[in-house]
Amino acid sequence: MIKIAVIGLGYVGLPLAHAFSEKYSVVGFDISTWRIDELNAGHDRTMELSDTQVKEALANEMKFSLDPNDIKDCNVYIITVPTPIDKNKRPDLTPLIRASETVGKILKKDDIVIYESTVYPGATEEDCVPVLEKISGLIFNKDFFCGYSPERINPGDKTHTVKNILKVTSGSTPDIATIVDNLYKSIITAGTHLAPSIKVAEAAKVIENSQRDINVAFVNELAIIFNKLGIDTNAVLDAASTKWNFLPFRPGLVGGHCIGVDPYYLTHKAQEVGYNPEIILAGRRLNDNMGIYVANQVIKLMIKKGHKIEGSKILVLGITFKENCTDIRNTRVVDVINELQEFGCDVGIHDPWVNNKEVEDEYGLSTLDFKDIDLTSYEAIILAVAHREFIDLDLSNTSNCVIYDIKSVLKNSDGKL
Repeated sequence: MIKIAVIGLGYVGLPLAHAFSEKYSVVGFDISTWRIDELNAGHDRTMELSDTQVKEALANEMKFSLDPNDIKDCNVYIITVPTPIDKNKRPDLTPLIRASETVGKILKKDDIVIYESTVYPGATEEDCVPVLEKISGLIFNKDFFCGYSPERINPGDKTHTVKNILKVTSGSTPDIATIVDNLYKSIITAGTHLAPSIKVAEAAKVIENSQRDINVAFVNELAIIFNKLGIDTNAVLDAASTKWNFLPFRPGLVGGHCIGVDPYYLTHKAQEVGYNPEIILAGRRLNDNMGIYVANQVIKLMIKKGHKIEGSKILVLGITFKENCTDIRNTRVVDVINELQEFGCDVGIHDPWVNNKEVEDEYGLSTLDFKDIDLTSYEAIILAVAHREFIDLDLSNTSNCVIYDIKSVLKNSDGKL
């Protein structure tokens, strides 16, 4: 009988645990007390699951726990913890190693440990397996086995949900690979793709977002060039998109826990084996500097309208990394805010999707309630995130105010990417 423990109940782990709970006995494990408490109360603040879905999982006898004793009788452990980068943009495997230590303490003969966290090729077998062996005293591929099935969750996306996204799977032996593939195949309606090895599956995941990062960097560079030429970038992209094989990427701030992070995992491994990945790193540098570029464009437009920069009030609409979701991880909107503050501007932030305490804890910034905002009191307003609440926002009474539209969704603006 299969009993599954999902380790890490964030944007990836919770929807996965819910999907598995419809067919299997599942325990969701997390080290955050408030996270376990809110889930047991039937609520998911990330909004990946509705309250109804959380309660469905509980009704299916799924258990949410922060006690390792509650997962010691499981035989499949799926690890879905974050894999961030440190301040020097190097992979930080700390959450992954700690999760492996937790599992290692309760690992038993014939158990399977499946990793979903984004890593560089080789991390599962070279970094995680030794931890499992050391803590458990068991031998890899004799006493216990591993798999890797990279997550493909798109936060806030209610169309491409966990069941509707084709899943790459892999295992540490051919037989285990088949078992892992069949396990996911039993819940993934979109189907699975069985990779020939764990390293292939790891590499496939890390290049998915690296490819997107490079493509966005290209159109961001186009936006800078066309702005200097006085040409509307989106009009150019619309025209070019009439060709059947043109890829319809748009300029913007590249943040989030995937696209702005994953390429550094690949470049780290490449440099470790003696290769300097020039194109990937060039794309990263360009995208990482787009927030500073936006802030400077806003300042130039303000000067043209005769505004005194130091002490001027600027309102930033949106601080999540993308529209219509609560995820503030690695949001590059903070780059815009920080640069404007460097100019001496008084920056206010409004985002109806975020929890103010989380923003304060993560970035040291406070957000405003819309009822406390007087749009006419600002010298500049920046639409940073295209939340649906902002699309039809009436900015017609903002006389002599600079309106800058990063997402190119407003009908009228003074500037945009």
